[in-house]
Amino acid sequence: MPEIQEVVHLKDLWDESHARSLGDNQLALLRYRSNLLGADLRITNFGGGNTSSKIELPDPFTGRPVRVLAVKGSGGDIGSITESGFALVSLDRLEQLKGLYRGEAFEDEMVRYYPLSAFGENRVAASIDTPLHAFLPFPHVDHLHPDWAIALAASANGKRKLEEFNKKFGRKIIWVPWQRPGFELALLIEKAVRDNPGTDGLILGGHGLFTWGMTQRECYLNSIRTIDEMGEFIMEHQKAKGTMFGGLEHQAAPNRKEIAAQILPLLRGALSSNRRVIAHYADHEDALTFAGSAWARELGQLGTSCPDHFLRTRVCPMFIAWDSKKEDAAALKARIREQVVEYRKDYKSYYDNWASKDSPKLRDTNPSVVIIPGLGLFGFGKNKKEARITTEFFINAIHVMAGANALDDGKPTDPLPQARTAEQSRQFTQFHNYVALPRLEAFRIEYWALEEAKLQRMPAEAEFSRKIILVIGGASGIGREVALLLARKGAHVVVSDYDQAGAVSVAEEAGKLSSTELITHTAADLSSSESLAAAVKFTVLQFGGIDGVVNTAAIYPVPGPDGELSEQGWAKTFLVNVTGNYLLARATDAVFQDQGLHSSLVLTSSANAVVPKKGSEAYDTSKAALNHLVRELAIKLGPNVRVNGIAPATVVAGSTMFPRDRVIQSLEKYKIAFSESESTEELRNKLAGFYAQRTLTKRPILPQDCAAAIVWLSSEESAKTTGHVIPVDGGLWEAFLR
Repeated sequence: MPEIQEVVHLKDLWDESHARSLGDNQLALLRYRSNLLGADLRITNFGGGNTSSKIELPDPFTGRPVRVLAVKGSGGDIGSITESGFALVSLDRLEQLKGLYRGEAFEDEMVRYYPLSAFGENRVAASIDTPLHAFLPFPHVDHLHPDWAIALAASANGKRKLEEFNKKFGRKIIWVPWQRPGFELALLIEKAVRDNPGTDGLILGGHGLFTWGMTQRECYLNSIRTIDEMGEFIMEHQKAKGTMFGGLEHQAAPNRKEIAAQILPLLRGALSSNRRVIAHYADHEDALTFAGSAWARELGQLGTSCPDHFLRTRVCPMFIAWDSKKEDAAALKARIREQVVEYRKDYKSYYDNWASKDSPKLRDTNPSVVIIPGLGLFGFGKNKKEARITTEFFINAIHVMAGANALDDGKPTDPLPQARTAEQSRQFTQFHNYVALPRLEAFRIEYWALEEAKLQRMPAEAEFSRKIILVIGGASGIGREVALLLARKGAHVVVSDYDQAGAVSVAEEAGKLSSTELITHTAADLSSSESLAAAVKFTVLQFGGIDGVVNTAAIYPVPGPDGELSEQGWAKTFLVNVTGNYLLARATDAVFQDQGLHSSLVLTSSANAVVPKKGSEAYDTSKAALNHLVRELAIKLGPNVRVNGIAPATVVAGSTMFPRDRVIQSLEKYKIAFSESESTEELRNKLAGFYAQRTLTKRPILPQDCAAAIVWLSSEESAKTTGHVIPVDGGLWEAFLR
């Protein structure tokens, strides 16, 4: 192994004192090494790559040491993996599989032996890469997908450039042509290393990088050093090349976020024809440069090269031709409608052309990445995290294409080094030195039975996992409980409120119950159409659209000293409690219409809407008007949008309508004994208990009770309910409808 040099572009994160604290626990050191490698997306992408160590563990029956391969489990992420995430497999058993192997046509059948080779009680599913690590004669092995290495792997002149790299840096990295990951590839790289003594790494054509070491530290350093040097090699070529991707044809639109907010609901709706998807929008420099380049369409049609990339990005993205200087958002929407139909047709043909009777069923004909000049990239997935990662993977692919573009030396290469034979070379597609996998190879990975099995092992999705809900009034009381309950059910939630600090606090609380990527917050003022429009735009840019809106916000006006409410107080009550709900429905209507998906709007009324009381005329009448607004909106927004409401009896707990002074006034009014030393919450409980005695169930109405009803009305379980206001009042007979 050559002497390790200091890295320049990456960072050596290894803390020797921490490593020493782990002692000789090789599994803990493997976890540490893996986490360090996964901490930098330049080294490998989320969920990509694989790490392993060959260790000795005591046999559970004899106590004698046994050779064991510890390798990242199927579907794991090296950046966040724990010791329990590694599969432990008997190396002797894996070696015996060579005698059972019947050839490449039967390599998938070898996977069923991996669970039978598990060591002890370990039941972590071993990945398809397991034999690739097992058959390499090194104690510690890293298989990574750095963009700089894949740029070499995906270049038409990649093998020639690798020789140049080796000469420049004094390295001995060898080239292995493309082969789908699996048992056959394991045998190929074993032979390549055996035939090239002293090699210190290998490039898999069209795929990625293998490096190794005799110790955990040496392996880590070899990996980051190799990637660092490849980065320097690529960047030198990029600097010399200058213009990338044929030059920039479309500048970034200065109003791109405005345009993105206008087209995202339609785009999301169109791509949700199979199942709803969540969006992630990227308009940073890499995305804009590629999307606006002269070669974006052609390179996009080729798709990615690395298998880890296109398992998320699909065989290729959808490119939408649009000129921001000559065309408006309406023209772009029309183009999207046309292009989605074409993409689905082409994808269906791709599936039909390559599918066999044993292939998994067609999953979804919609793209997961969309490229629009002037705007950037749009990624889609089952949740925000998946959508973001999908987008990041295509950014990785852009880096790979840029590197391959930079390495172009103008010399023809035939056959391509990615191919094992001249005949196979003709199946690869090349564009300006970038080489994409043959469509058959892409299909064999995308619809691989082993990948299908991995998908089937995934846990069931949560009830609201593909839903986006905007909660107005989410900073306290009922709104807070709605946000928390939706978070528990997997929803993407925007907590919105006039009280911005409260919205931030609830969003943080909800994020701990779910994921911080699924929960966010923004300001909202029901009395301002501009504020509501901004909240809607924020939600769309964050997640791609809106599936449900909940409003729990309202005001309860306090009369003056004379017991009368001012004209301004009356007007503001109706502005917030009635007009605000109308403005909210109007602000979201365009989003709902463009999406074309079944959605819901749930408003919060009150038992007071049908129970007249002295001193609360403005509030009670505003809620009566809201009841009828629910019915009007249900008619106006149907059939795609259901509009319902709930009518709670007095909810004291957690309500901003019941500050301490109002609670005390009510206790005095009803002659309920209390002490000034009691906490506000204790006083609220006393008042709530009093109100409960006026109901049939004799139980206080809690914010959680109302939230449960609201979430039910927002769910598919109430798909046939619209135009109704559901009482949540404990059986308040005064509110029975006559």
